[in-house]
Amino acid sequence: MSFSDNLEAALLDHVFGNTAYTPPATFHVALFTTAPNTETGASGVEVSGTGYTRAAVTNNTTNWPAASGGSKSNGTQVNFPTPGSGGWGNVVAFGIYSASTGGTLLGSANLAIAKTINQNDPVNFPVGQLTITLN
Repeated sequence: MSFSDNLEAALLDHVFGNTAYTPPATFHVALFTTAPNTETGASGVEVSGTGYTRAAVTNNTTNWPAASGGSKSNGTQVNFPTPGSGGWGNVVAFGIYSASTGGTLLGSANLAIAKTINQNDPVNFPVGQLTITLN
């Protein structure tokens, strides 16, 4: 996952400048049918199908265990609601936001394999599948 320009600037100011940065208490994982620009978040098309909402993940060490080797992954499964009539289309990317709607895109990545989400398909990211890396 690549950090957005907004998050990169906030973290740089925090580390180099002692400017306070308060991370969100809850992250919201979004799905995209057209991937957003990984730096600006522009041009992405978020899923809008029946039953879709971003998946809320509380920001704690159970859901995001300690980093190791320059990366961090989800420690619990991230679950989305069950897709309704018509499904959600071909999902190609995910992003992590600061809010359940709108908000700031903190980072995004393309899925290794795009997935067509049909009505009633279970949609989740198993433990360890959302990986954030700094290098």
